[in-house]
Amino acid sequence: MGGAGIRRVPWNGSPRPTLGVEWEIALVDKQTRNLSNTAAAVFDAVGDLRAHDGTPQVTKELLRNTVEIVSGVHDTVGEVVDDLHATMDTVRRAADPLGVDLFCAGTHPFAQWSAQLLTRTVHYDELIDRTQWWGRQMLIWGVHVHVGVSHPEKVFPILNTLLLSYPHLLALSASSPMWAGVDTGYASNRAMMFQQLPTAGLPFQFENWSQFEAFVRDETKTGVFEQLGGMHWDIRPAPKWGTIEVRVCDGIPSRTELSALVALIHCLIVDLDRRVEAGETLPTLPPWHVQENKWRAARYGLDAIIITDADSNERLMTDDLSDLLDRLEPVAKQLGCENELSMAADIPQRGASYQRQRRAAAAAQGDLIAVVDALVKELDK
Repeated sequence: MGGAGIRRVPWNGSPRPTLGVEWEIALVDKQTRNLSNTAAAVFDAVGDLRAHDGTPQVTKELLRNTVEIVSGVHDTVGEVVDDLHATMDTVRRAADPLGVDLFCAGTHPFAQWSAQLLTRTVHYDELIDRTQWWGRQMLIWGVHVHVGVSHPEKVFPILNTLLLSYPHLLALSASSPMWAGVDTGYASNRAMMFQQLPTAGLPFQFENWSQFEAFVRDETKTGVFEQLGGMHWDIRPAPKWGTIEVRVCDGIPSRTELSALVALIHCLIVDLDRRVEAGETLPTLPPWHVQENKWRAARYGLDAIIITDADSNERLMTDDLSDLLDRLEPVAKQLGCENELSMAADIPQRGASYQRQRRAAAAAQGDLIAVVDALVKELDK
């Protein structure tokens, strides 16, 4: 792959395992519960809101029914979630007079993609021009978690092993069982849809940073993407920030579950970082097992039986999750997020969002407005 003229990708290393989170929030009409293409008016009402480090805290997304809430850079899960919720309160106050509520899930249960308006930017225009029908269909929301890493040579050892926990993150956050008024039979229809974009889906498992640089050289030379932001992997390096960015999760509907999943991701990456530092050779899965695990988690959620190692052994997701949380408990205590991490164990007990949405629909005899009502209420929990 690649030869002379490899494009160097500088890494702006983070001296600490800092945290940053991007939380995509949908706007829904208070009366109809359909999506509301009123993001521009919300932005006007909010104004130029910035974190202490200058980071814009409310940003545009592809669709004009979406507001992305962005945290500043923090050291703990509690700080980052408090930051996000303070911004959420500001956005809610701006949206309320417009007759708009906020909600978060991987998909809206009944909205039609063809009725949604696009945000016009050079980047988004190029994306739609290239991807056409599939790009226009991306009526989906997610959560992106950044964790600081000090050196680029750590990135792919950590990223490759993090793929073993991919199905756990997807199943716990799965919140997109319905699409355009139909139950898809999937826990996360979003995960299956998003990977249809040409630069999206599972990352390649490179052995070192120079292999990644050669890949970037090849992709930019052939016009696959012009900047690293055009590489929409589910887990990707973010060299500008010196972070590994985990984009696996569906839209997360509540503060409690957001805290749990951010804590899990923080603990996973810090644990793997320390093991790399200690000289450990970390375990990996063949790409075909990673791909199968993604599909199983998207299809079956917490009921998935996942492949746990390169020897093709399998285990029930929830059993493996329980052991994973126990193993990470000491890391969580050191990071000050043991309470938040423990909340991840509660999700299978009460049901993940995809399960709760189906229960809400069944209780309302299939009326999907009730599902949106439930999601709007959950955002405060």
